[in-house]
Amino acid sequence: MPTNVTAEYRKAEQAFREAREPRERLQCLKEMLRTIPKHKGTEHVQADIKRRIKQLTEQVVGGKKGGGRTAPVYSVPPAGAAQIALVGPPNAGKSSLHARLTRSHSEVGAYPYTTRAPVPGMLAYEDIQFQLVDLPPISEAFMEPWFGNALERTDAALLIVDVSEAACVDQIEVIRVRLGEKKIALQEAWPGLPGATNGAANGAREDVREGARKEQEDELEDPFRIELPTLLVANKSDLDPDPDEVKVLEELLGVAYPAVATSATTGEGVDRIGELLFEGLEIVRVYTKTPNEAADMDEPFTVRRGQTVIDVARLVHRDIAAKLRFARVWGSGVFDGQQVGPDHEVADGDIVELHTQ
Repeated sequence: MPTNVTAEYRKAEQAFREAREPRERLQCLKEMLRTIPKHKGTEHVQADIKRRIKQLTEQVVGGKKGGGRTAPVYSVPPAGAAQIALVGPPNAGKSSLHARLTRSHSEVGAYPYTTRAPVPGMLAYEDIQFQLVDLPPISEAFMEPWFGNALERTDAALLIVDVSEAACVDQIEVIRVRLGEKKIALQEAWPGLPGATNGAANGAREDVREGARKEQEDELEDPFRIELPTLLVANKSDLDPDPDEVKVLEELLGVAYPAVATSATTGEGVDRIGELLFEGLEIVRVYTKTPNEAADMDEPFTVRRGQTVIDVARLVHRDIAAKLRFARVWGSGVFDGQQVGPDHEVADGDIVELHTQ
């Protein structure tokens, strides 16, 4: 049924997808509920929005007063340049790889389901960090019921498989199906890795998707569907060193995820992961300075390609963003100290000096 979704609703939905903090997400949900067309065709989405407003309200205020305790929230607050989820079948070496990449204290064992709750850790790449969240394994027999909640604010996924396991193709199919039941899709396409979807089969799929988008542009999409750019990590490559193993996997699966072969034991390939995440997510590092002082080149703020000075200002402080008049920028595409407006698009390595009213 055509829903004639308003521009206001689309704006609120996009803001919800980009929001990171619970209070901000709650505000966006309320705006979505206010602006969504009210008729039978949107009743299921309205119900989903109301349910999520209730959940987030309880999370923000710390649960109901005087009532029973709410269930634990299996969601890790995002940190660093992006939050990346580690998903995979039992005994794929997920926790070992997480420990190697982040020096975390993930429990590692030679038995399935060692990980029972989200375990965050930070992967350093040059002068930024990615937050890697180790999640419990997924099998045909079991997936944690809160898995969807844990991925709500995730930016991408590492799909980790044991290439020495004969059943790894079936395991990946099971994971894709089980996540699909939770309205989670592991996508091949990455913003900064255009080659990730090359090939006739992928091109045909994209043509179909684009045609469907054009035909249904007035229809209401599911605002809570999670689509995660996915990197296939062929782990335990020391046990199966065939360099064509990943290619064979992709042919059998009929997908073309960007892929890297790794070994948590030897360290082979692990250095490539940070680089691929940086390029794939189009991370832009911005350094700030105050007038007449040197720039802080130690800890950049991170945004995405296409974002602007005002987005950087919001990261620095909401009051600065509210009062921002202009900025001076040193970097590519500008002359040193050039005055720009809040809508100026920043580039990786830019130095920005914010000026308020």
